[in-house]
Amino acid sequence: MEPVENLLKTTLGEIERLLNTKSVVGEPITVDGNTVIPLVSIGFGFGAGGGTGKDPKNPQSEGAGQGSGGGGGVKPVAVVIVSKDGVRVETVRGTASVVEKLGEAVAKVVDKRATAKA
Repeated sequence: MEPVENLLKTTLGEIERLLNTKSVVGEPITVDGNTVIPLVSIGFGFGAGGGTGKDPKNPQSEGAGQGSGGGGGVKPVAVVIVSKDGVRVETVRGTASVVEKLGEAVAKVVDKRATAKA
């Protein structure tokens, strides 16, 4: 059986691999010269444990036990919108809001283009 230390090192290695700048700051999306950069919040938790021993009342018993586990989540928190008019940060409340913010940004660009052509 693998020692708890090895399980913990493997778990921490995976967490370290997942947590990097690109996990929190998403890939920029460009629409009609405007760039939208998603920002997310990442949360996680993990634990590890182990044990050994035999039941003194039962000499045939064997004792052992180990484990590690974890869980996490990703939540959108804001988008950075870069346009010719400047840079602004729009907060996000849930996944639907991300789509709304992207839609609003695209709608503003379309409106400005329509106004400029008129």
